Amino acid sequence: MVMTLTMSIPALLFPAISLTMLAYNARYLAIAGLVRQLYNEHVASPSPNIVLQIKNLRKRLWLIRNMQAIAILSFLTSVITMFLLYVEHNNLANLIFGISLLCLMISLILSFIEVQISTKALAIRLDSIQKNE
Repeated sequence: MVMTLTMSIPALLFPAISLTMLAYNARYLAIAGLVRQLYNEHVASPSPNIVLQIKNLRKRLWLIRNMQAIAILSFLTSVITMFLLYVEHNNLANLIFGISLLCLMISLILSFIEVQISTKALAIRLDSIQKNE
């Protein structure tokens, strides 16, 4: 049995992708604030711990940039799918919708990796607090 792709199916991705992009943007803004804070700390008293955190933040920023770009691509391909359905190019619409889903999955995988790195960053911060006690 073959599933028929209708206009409402790619439209279902709109809120999911939009909320995902909002979450990614919030993570980006939080990291931007952290970078500013670490810069001020580093200027005040340079430490190897801050250098480790900066290295970690560089990875996270790279991941978030790519998470956002791939989520945008997913959103764009969903819109293209809807257009192709509108002009009745169903086979191409199915292919593009598959690409949209793949992009969303890749974006979520990158998000998962970023969360893992974020957890390591918190561990570095906690280690520095314990050393100062």
